Amino acid sequence: MAEALKGLKRTHMCGELRENHVGQNVVLMGWVQKRRDFGGLIFTDLRDRTGIVQVVFGEEINKEAFIKAQELRSEYVIAVIGEVVLREAPNPNLPTGMIEVKGKELRILSESETPPIYIKENLDASEAIRLKYRYLDLRRPDLQRNIIIRHKAAKVVRDFMDENGFLEIETPMLTKSTPEGARDYLVPSRNFPGKFYALPQSPQIFKQLLMVSGFDRYFQIVRCFRDEDLRANRQPEFTQIDIEMSFVDIDDVIDLNERLMKRLFKEILNIDIPTPFPRITYKEAMERYGSDKPDIRFGLELVDISDEVKNSNFKVFKDTVANGGTVRGINAKGCAEFSRKEIDKLEELVKTYGAKGLAWIALKEGEIKSPIAKFLSEEELNAIKNKMQAETGDLLLIVADKPKTVFAALGALRLELGRKLELIGPNNKEFKFLWVTEFPLLEYDEEEGRYVAMHHPFTSPMDEDIELLETNPEKVRAKAYDMVLNGEEIGGGSIRIHDTKLQERMFKALGLSMEKAYEKFGFLLEAFKFGPPPHGGLAFGFDRIVMFLTGTDNIKDVIAFPKNQNAACPLTNAPSEVDEKQLDELGITVIEKE
Repeated sequence: MAEALKGLKRTHMCGELRENHVGQNVVLMGWVQKRRDFGGLIFTDLRDRTGIVQVVFGEEINKEAFIKAQELRSEYVIAVIGEVVLREAPNPNLPTGMIEVKGKELRILSESETPPIYIKENLDASEAIRLKYRYLDLRRPDLQRNIIIRHKAAKVVRDFMDENGFLEIETPMLTKSTPEGARDYLVPSRNFPGKFYALPQSPQIFKQLLMVSGFDRYFQIVRCFRDEDLRANRQPEFTQIDIEMSFVDIDDVIDLNERLMKRLFKEILNIDIPTPFPRITYKEAMERYGSDKPDIRFGLELVDISDEVKNSNFKVFKDTVANGGTVRGINAKGCAEFSRKEIDKLEELVKTYGAKGLAWIALKEGEIKSPIAKFLSEEELNAIKNKMQAETGDLLLIVADKPKTVFAALGALRLELGRKLELIGPNNKEFKFLWVTEFPLLEYDEEEGRYVAMHHPFTSPMDEDIELLETNPEKVRAKAYDMVLNGEEIGGGSIRIHDTKLQERMFKALGLSMEKAYEKFGFLLEAFKFGPPPHGGLAFGFDRIVMFLTGTDNIKDVIAFPKNQNAACPLTNAPSEVDEKQLDELGITVIEKE
């Protein structure tokens, strides 16, 4: 039968005890990690969120406590009164390993059945079972550390923002659906049958309205929602550090957020992040790395050899350049000895990104090995080698296609080579930040048959490109910027349009009539009639930042109660059916799909 606390108060956490506590009487409470019975002595590892301490019960210490300790099993919840003493056999692998607690009194506060998962670090169990019993999974020390770091990171952010004059202001969770971007989560309204709220994909419009309201420095650590198919490290509900500032330009926003990251990594990891971060344009990022979120911890940059092969007898290269495409490659240094099987695997990879194939040239000692060498003159081969800075032992990997396909294929190939050659991975602990700037304002959507905003419809074009909005919209660059860390976009933002006439031109470029624009964003456009300040901001993916701070590569490891890959919760079985009465109140009929 479980006992009550009966006024007993915890004096210390398990993981706090050290040699300076020797001689003190303490009251500890927590979970039994394991029990070891040596006849006259019972050793128990007691765990709470701060760590583990060894408690010893013995007939000579206290007979009643010793007898009760014989009942203990893993995950029982207990309270112990005892004296801190030095251990006869210290454990140098445990922070509390120099001491132990002599148990003078034991109370069993609750018993536990055998858990369906082990409560231990680096548990090798299926994700399904871990999420179903998440409350047990969260007892594991490594996950508890992640959640504690998340808490500390949020506090650092709040302290930093407060010191820099920002106000944390909450924005609505029930708002208007403005389908630009991902699919909204919709919430039916009982008071307005047939009408729906949407859960916010971000507080974008409200934070701009706060600028109009005169709160010139706003931030919020806020939940956001997107009903989209989940790729790796995506969740249907996620957390942003949302920031907006008035009377600023790009450099002001960038400076503030570099200082925020510097502070965060210093206080959480005691790492000095050098600032300012390097900046490259979107165009340069794509041409050098094949990605708008490049991992700059290693080289293997893309090289354009279109000019060198445009007149070659290799038809694929010649025709690609003639039709406005591009021929680019990566010099995989020292990889000439890759087997044909390894190269075939790399070819399969680039094909998944739309490339028709992968040409290769292996520069071996005294010979060139390549299926395309016979189509290239000695002069062309030398020109390729010179352009790609190749030498004996290198493997040149080349893709020819439309620029978009070449960048996607070689960008993915570059990352695969980085992993294969161990240039990135668990052993590379460095943090490489950079900014990617001057994104295209618009991109053409083949399905929609119109231009869509690459970021969102309120992003300001570069001043010198505004006149291209009507004539060459694809050439208009945005005052947009993404912060990238080790190949992951962790934040992005822009300077916003605050001029009504320019906003109208933007909507027109997006194929939105003013009537449609007012239907979607009328409350913002109305507000802009009343003196909006110049403003800009940025939103960080807080979950992704915490992933870096904790060293995990799985976003679920930094969220207390995440969803699975189907956006379902195995713990609560959400989403679930609801009563007919609830549906009737909302005026909703569920039609089963065939």
